[in-house]
Amino acid sequence: MAEPHAELNAADATATLDIGARLAHALRHVSSQDALVVHLRGELGVGKTTLVRGALREFGVQGTIRSPTFSLLETYDVEGRVVAHLDLYRLSGDEVEGLGVRDLLASGNVLLVEWPERAARGLPEPDVDVQLEYSQQGRRVRIDACTEAGRRLVQEWLR
Repeated sequence: MAEPHAELNAADATATLDIGARLAHALRHVSSQDALVVHLRGELGVGKTTLVRGALREFGVQGTIRSPTFSLLETYDVEGRVVAHLDLYRLSGDEVEGLGVRDLLASGNVLLVEWPERAARGLPEPDVDVQLEYSQQGRRVRIDACTEAGRRLVQEWLR
């Protein structure tokens, strides 16, 4: 399923933070029997972590929010759920199994996964796939729903 699909433009980091905040707003209004999984793709520096930071700020997370490049996984308890931020850039192959991703797949939880293509297996299929690319206007953010829960999430995200 690739519907709905959207392309947004983010002129700068502030606009990317806003797109992330809108994601958090949508996550508050969409439920699923399983965790909601969002894959974030794009080259280094394109804004994946900035988008996640915008979502976490909207959820009320205070303090420094960095990409978990070295720890691979950071979890945040927000609004009665766990939001897990994974950065798999340093992974090779099956190492994702050791992160305990399966334990995070409880209803209401959210997994925001940077570099999902680095995990050969052990990573759930996404509900939403987000591709960030450089463009003349700053960044282009392509959002694709991959499941029924993802479709509901994207519809709410775009309101």
